[in-house]
Amino acid sequence: MKALRKNTCHLSKVFLLLLVVAGLARATSWGLPIKLNFTGVHCEHVIPLSELGSGFPTDWTPYEYLVLEFRASSSQRFDLGLKTDTGNLLHRIGPFPNVWVRASIPLRYYRKAPGAAYDMAATYNQPRNSYWINIHSGKFGPTTNVQGLVIRMDYPVGNSSLEIRSVRLAKEDPGDDILEKKPIVDEFGQYIHVDWPSKAKSLAALKKQWAQEEEHLRTILPTNRCPYGGFLGTTANATGFFRVEKINGRWWFICPDGHLFFSVGVNGVRPSSPTRVEGRMDYFEKLPPNLEADSPGRGGQMKSFYTWNVYRRFGVDWQAKWAELNTLRLQAWRFNTMHNWGIPSPGEPNAKVPWAAMLRAWQLGKSIMGMPDVYADDFEARVDSIVAQQIAPFKDDPWMIGYFIGNEPPWPGQESRFCEEVLAGPPTKMQTRLKEFLANGDTPARRKQFVIETFNRYLQVICAATKKYAPNHLNLGIRFGGIPHEEVLREAQIFDVVSINIYSYAPSRKALDRIYSITQRPILIGEFHIGAPERGMAPGLVQAMNQHERGVAYRYYVEQAAAHPAVLGTHWFQWIDQPATGRFDGENYNIGFIDVTDRPYQELVQAAIITHDRIYKVHAGEIPPFDTLPRASEADPAAK
Repeated sequence: MKALRKNTCHLSKVFLLLLVVAGLARATSWGLPIKLNFTGVHCEHVIPLSELGSGFPTDWTPYEYLVLEFRASSSQRFDLGLKTDTGNLLHRIGPFPNVWVRASIPLRYYRKAPGAAYDMAATYNQPRNSYWINIHSGKFGPTTNVQGLVIRMDYPVGNSSLEIRSVRLAKEDPGDDILEKKPIVDEFGQYIHVDWPSKAKSLAALKKQWAQEEEHLRTILPTNRCPYGGFLGTTANATGFFRVEKINGRWWFICPDGHLFFSVGVNGVRPSSPTRVEGRMDYFEKLPPNLEADSPGRGGQMKSFYTWNVYRRFGVDWQAKWAELNTLRLQAWRFNTMHNWGIPSPGEPNAKVPWAAMLRAWQLGKSIMGMPDVYADDFEARVDSIVAQQIAPFKDDPWMIGYFIGNEPPWPGQESRFCEEVLAGPPTKMQTRLKEFLANGDTPARRKQFVIETFNRYLQVICAATKKYAPNHLNLGIRFGGIPHEEVLREAQIFDVVSINIYSYAPSRKALDRIYSITQRPILIGEFHIGAPERGMAPGLVQAMNQHERGVAYRYYVEQAAAHPAVLGTHWFQWIDQPATGRFDGENYNIGFIDVTDRPYQELVQAAIITHDRIYKVHAGEIPPFDTLPRASEADPAAK
């Protein structure tokens, strides 16, 4: 994609007297008002330990926490790293803007690889109270010879800066906290200490805008789509269910009525976007009432400001009215697929929009890096029971396109580490099998072979059960997090469709060609997004400079992907912005088509409508795809 270029960054330093901080086991603290300014396309600052104070130790082994007090000028992510004799150990920080915070960063994040959680997000995202950290980027190593701090930012937007006034080491966790200007979130769920033109100021103003939107939606419904979202004027064999077919060298979904169908979809279409409130009640101006079962979840008590706003919009019958409105939105904006992270629950509003189910109960619970013990005596019976319970009720539902059987398992490419985790864990049938296998030779190649054979059994058992209970629906595969290696892709030939989550400005043609050449299966992009560092939220995994550029980015990604003959769909992640104070794992991305106040991002919506009106001709090869790259920042030359 776009090349990064080095630039000169600005560092202003004012050193104060040495301070002694009480209450921390052998902790030292220096008052260091340092202001780092970030400019250009790529900017990196290295702060030697000598500039933090002459007595700052280089061996951090006795300590467990790096404790900083900092203030970021925006919600743009930055990498915070340790400069060591083995290289830079960098991890990504998601800050809350315009407030001084204390960030107590566990040094274990830098010393050793993350745990063995069930998917990539659960493995790498680490929630904290006053910031959050992602430990996917960078490497890990000893902290025996730390030479300084490394702070870098890619594509800084505006006059991005970071002030640091204290750096210290601690053996005990002093805790994370926001040190001023509480609360930071208003009653609508908006970040208080950032302003923007459309920020909600009153419920009366919101109600007026909500009414205007509903009136407008009914005027822009498409006339060239069938009820399922297929293209009128196209014909293929109708079976009453979704299927796939290669026509004139290009793959398509075929809708139940026999129309060609390109899946433009959205993940996370649901009336909830909860954030953790336990342990940080004073961060919020006012907490939502109990409108739904407030789940304790993985991060303590959760509350959804989005749900509260929907309730204020519709009243006591909010669930059914929310479903009606969002069905209308999806149709007006030419989306024809939704994925709500699971199976519809009894009594849940049944929006008539084609949908994809997520089956992954076997990936959760007692699994290692998303792989359960497939050799356990009860594995087949457990899979059969799960599939029968979750899918059988929908076996005759023509609106269900198909099902995914997993999401972003972290083990592909880490087979040797997976084996280490199995060997280090409690006794299991898989552990016994692995020990027997490695007794005849323990090499990286043999470890990889064992994992691939284990994966093959995993697929055989699950795919047999899903075919048994959902014979009319498509197996959409595992939504791999990035493009796995060849051995994994060969196993994916068992699916009807290969699904890949690709976060970039567009999937490369070379990568798509490789996936198709190995699998010989049509390709569905299971996730992508582009966000902006605005409204107190981070920009997501792929950054645009602002909301206009988010629209440019959507058009570029979807049309570039659709131009490939094997790609038959792209699914955006996600429908609603993540909360400003983070979801269960800390992520607080500005990646929604809808904001927390239930209002659409018009720049993104208008771009999507234009592209969705072109998508048939782009995928059919009749017109070229949109080819304007989005800009990630003012200094980004992409659009020039």
